[in-house]
Amino acid sequence: MGSIWNALVQSYAFLATVPIIPFFLIYFVSAARGGDRKRAIRLAMDVTVVFLFGIVASRLNLRLHTSFGPFFLILIMLLIGGLIGNAQNRIKGKVDSKKLFRAVWRLSFFGLSVLYIILMLLELIFPTAKSG
Repeated sequence: MGSIWNALVQSYAFLATVPIIPFFLIYFVSAARGGDRKRAIRLAMDVTVVFLFGIVASRLNLRLHTSFGPFFLILIMLLIGGLIGNAQNRIKGKVDSKKLFRAVWRLSFFGLSVLYIILMLLELIFPTAKSG
């Protein structure tokens, strides 16, 4: 059981390091199966958020010498969710949780993509000392 877990962790680590690989892999498989490119892009975005979250949290931890990276990202997502939920409540009088979650998740894709690019460029220009 331990070897299976290690294989999953290693696979996730590799795919999170280069999140464009799972994006294109999921996009091409989904587009080939269903033929709907728009739906394939949405599915690829939704799955890639998981990998982007891992690498951005890891990079934030290394860059800031802390372990607060994932909690910071969750906090930002919750704040965005609160703002969008408040806007929904004011406009429609109720909150559609499915649309709210989808909006936060898709906005997270764009925000995490930008953070990934920035943090990777910073890593290339100003490398951090590796600990451990």
